Amino acid sequence: MTGAPPAAGSLGVWLAILVIGAATYGFRLSFIHLFGRIDEVPPRIERPLRYVPPAVLAALVLPDLVTLGPSVGATLLDERLIAGAAAGVVAWRTENVFATIAVGMGVLWLFRFVVFA
Repeated sequence: MTGAPPAAGSLGVWLAILVIGAATYGFRLSFIHLFGRIDEVPPRIERPLRYVPPAVLAALVLPDLVTLGPSVGATLLDERLIAGAAAGVVAWRTENVFATIAVGMGVLWLFRFVVFA
């Protein structure tokens, strides 16, 4: 039997949690401190910040759309894919995050509970 004792592994996990937590806290605090001292956000910083909401939405939703899950029988009639396509069209036409979420969830619920029930 080789390797570190169980306590050493547990200590490593707790150390990683503490370091990551402190880094996250410091990162957030730096933004509070930075924007507390700036009256106006420079356009060079404001332009990329406009892409944060769509990027976060895509990062949350896209993995669920492209993974097959436990079954391999994914088809083009998958309700998640249809709802994602509808939400994509709304996002492209309106550029409104709330409308995108509302339409995507509405279509998903419609297909999940009415059409494919």
